[in-house]
Amino acid sequence: MALKLSIYDVILGPVMTDKAYKLNRRLQKLVLEVNPHANKPFIKEAIERLFNVKVENVRVLIRKGKSHRLKTGQTVQKSSKKKAIVTLKEGYKVDIWEQPGVTVDPSDVAAKPSKKVDKPTKGESSK
Repeated sequence: MALKLSIYDVILGPVMTDKAYKLNRRLQKLVLEVNPHANKPFIKEAIERLFNVKVENVRVLIRKGKSHRLKTGQTVQKSSKKKAIVTLKEGYKVDIWEQPGVTVDPSDVAAKPSKKVDKPTKGESSK
C-alpha cells in the first residue's frame, strides 16, 4: 500500500548548519529534513512545485537516532531523521538563509558579543 503524501507533508524544514550554508552558497544545493516515508521522486516533485525550480539530483540519507541509557538501566533510542540534499539545475537558486531586512555574515556568527545588563545597585531604585 503506497502512502499518500501531499507536497506540504514531504518537506519538514531546512537543516541550518554551517555545512548546509556552504552547500547552498557555493554549489546551489539545498539540505532539507524530509518525511521518513518520502522517496526521491516525491522529494523532487515537492521542491519543484513549492519553489518553482528545476531539480537536477536528489540524494537521501537517514541519520539513525542515538541510543541512551537511563538511570534505571533501560536503553531508549531517539527517533531517526531523514535528510535530502537537493542539487538545483544551472540558473536556479533558492535562498532559504535570507530573511527580509536581516543580513547575516557567517563569520560574525562565531563571535557573539556578550550582553551586559546594567543592574541597579542596592541603594538605587529602578524608576
